[in-house]
Amino acid sequence: MILRCIECGKEYDPTEVRYRCECGGLLEVLVDLDKVENVFDGKNITLWKYESFIPVEKRVSLNEGGTPIYRLENLQTELGMKELYVKNEGANPTGSFKDRGMTVGVSKALELGMDKVICASTGNTSASLAAYAAKSSIKAYVLVPSGKIALGKLAQAIVYGAKVVPIRGNFDDALRVVVEASKELGVYMLNSINPFRLEGQKTIAFEIFDQLGFVPDKVILPVGNAGNISAIWKGFKELYEAGFINKLPQMIGIQAEGASPLAKAWKERRDFKSLKKPETVATAIRIGNPANWPKAWRAVEESGGVLESVTDEEILKAQKMLASKEGIFVEPASASSLAGLMKLRNETEEDESVVLITTGHGLKDPNIILEGFELPEPIEPSLEAFKEVL
Repeated sequence: MILRCIECGKEYDPTEVRYRCECGGLLEVLVDLDKVENVFDGKNITLWKYESFIPVEKRVSLNEGGTPIYRLENLQTELGMKELYVKNEGANPTGSFKDRGMTVGVSKALELGMDKVICASTGNTSASLAAYAAKSSIKAYVLVPSGKIALGKLAQAIVYGAKVVPIRGNFDDALRVVVEASKELGVYMLNSINPFRLEGQKTIAFEIFDQLGFVPDKVILPVGNAGNISAIWKGFKELYEAGFINKLPQMIGIQAEGASPLAKAWKERRDFKSLKKPETVATAIRIGNPANWPKAWRAVEESGGVLESVTDEEILKAQKMLASKEGIFVEPASASSLAGLMKLRNETEEDESVVLITTGHGLKDPNIILEGFELPEPIEPSLEAFKEVL
């Protein structure tokens, strides 16, 4: 196992605490694929089932992974598709896909002898880091944009015992402080710029193949800090290079229109430019300067995929559709995957298989639902009164 820069190719010892190359490029972990095991039998699916692919010894776990894949029978009929699935990452221990990265990232922190961990977060990362730090009996610091974090996620970080520090600014401002703190104060950073975080998140690809028994034609997912799309692509590529699969999916990343610097650059075929003031109801992807954008761009380009953006109205419509037609309640950011599919429906063949990734549970961010709903007047406690409202 080695750490390698995706820009210049320089290699580093994985026992060194390092998040970027000296040239400024992002790092990736290269695992020895000659030593990985073919455990893809559709049984007993958990994240650590794939430990031969994971470059860290398990030191802390909350039984993450093994999230369900559902066939969206009602929606696939409505959209005129034959095979539409959702991989529901909201079923992880703290309610989001971040737990995959944290079981590996915090295990790596313990391996390196670190006793303090830190992250910037729009919500889900803070909740997950706080939980895994609590399990490991180490200190967690989470920096969040003041007034810009969903209350459900904030409550998690607080109750797990993390030191929650609001920042006057957005996520990108918080991340800048975290990067500086990781250099100066000896705290281990666990944002997705840390390549070991992505080693946990790549297991989503392993589980999709293990659960379905085949590789879908397309995988569609939300893009915020852009780590997850690159991690899932890395997972599929490792399966392919190990000889366990013979095809690769298209990776399709969806951003909220008010926070879509990557999608805009892709569609306009221009250089990436960050967005200073991102705004969207999808708080989990309200990020204007995705730290992992070079990895995400490469994943989409290599897979023949696309980056697209959707409006807040399209996101909220998709959120309601998933809940009312399939019984799956996800936070707004998660619903961007379905919103993206509907926007790109004409570019998807009827017989193609598609997996949507929903990244967080709906109870993470219920405020937007409640703000748009007014309870009816209470009725008298009688059957006759109830009949009148039927």
